[in-house]
Amino acid sequence: MNAFKTIARAAVIVAALGTASVAAAAEPAVAADKAAVSAPVQSRDGLNRRVRIHNNTGWTMLRFYASDSRITDWQEDMLGRGTLAAGNSIMMNIDDGSGACLYDFKAEFTNGQVLTRFNVNVCQIADYYYTR
Repeated sequence: MNAFKTIARAAVIVAALGTASVAAAAEPAVAADKAAVSAPVQSRDGLNRRVRIHNNTGWTMLRFYASDSRITDWQEDMLGRGTLAAGNSIMMNIDDGSGACLYDFKAEFTNGQVLTRFNVNVCQIADYYYTR
């Protein structure tokens, strides 16, 4: 069942990013501009786990991971084959159906920097900013 959720979630993310302008390999890039990304699963508690991820770093975000803080490995890259250009943001539905509110975030950028933040409460925030 977990593999099905992962495949279904990735398909929805790729489909959503396909409707947005997706960045090419060169900088500066125009990325998934204000695309709404949602997962096919939803926790039963009704809490909103949608978070707008803002990239204010000056570099293109290549990968973004959001994993339940209770597990030790990173889940799939939520950007899929897309990227998030500097100065842009994207709405992500972090809900994986587990009912968790605390997630670990990891973002990888074109300058080689990897930024990790643990125990982000996605039930209490609406925006998350990556800055220099």
